Amino acid sequence: HKYHLELELEDVLDKDSTVNCTAEVLYHLGNKNIAPDVQFKLEGELKNTDEADNVFYNRIKSLEKELVAENIPDNHGNVSPEMEPIHLLAWVASGYVIWQNSTENTKFQLAQIKHVKQVKRSDEYLEFDYKILLHEMLTQEIIPWQMTVLWHPQHGVEVTRDSRQPKEASE
Repeated sequence: HKYHLELELEDVLDKDSTVNCTAEVLYHLGNKNIAPDVQFKLEGELKNTDEADNVFYNRIKSLEKELVAENIPDNHGNVSPEMEPIHLLAWVASGYVIWQNSTENTKFQLAQIKHVKQVKRSDEYLEFDYKILLHEMLTQEIIPWQMTVLWHPQHGVEVTRDSRQPKEASE
């Protein structure tokens, strides 16, 4: 099945800034193991994040110990300012996981980062191991997921590994 969509996207960093988006989504019949094909076109530009990306990158690179954090957002929905970039990185990476695992009958959303740990690397990339909770909106199921994310401000985000975890991993 093919869907034609017209959306207005809100910039997560600048709520007053929006761009129009048209998209075509093609779900493959019969094969639930193939991600849908997505073609899209943006009209306009989102806010440039280079400066904020570099500030975050340099802050994490300068830490004496690898970053470790839990429960982002907290149980009241709050994200501390210093954890906001970690949350946004998880949000972008989980978008890839959601796309790769979606069908016409799913509606996933990142609910929470249960645990994130920075992995020490010898190159210029930052690497994080995330344990996240995805909320499947149609069934109200909370699904634990593990993902390993590489990031560099000039090269973007890459999910190098991801896997659905057993239910008990969400506790």
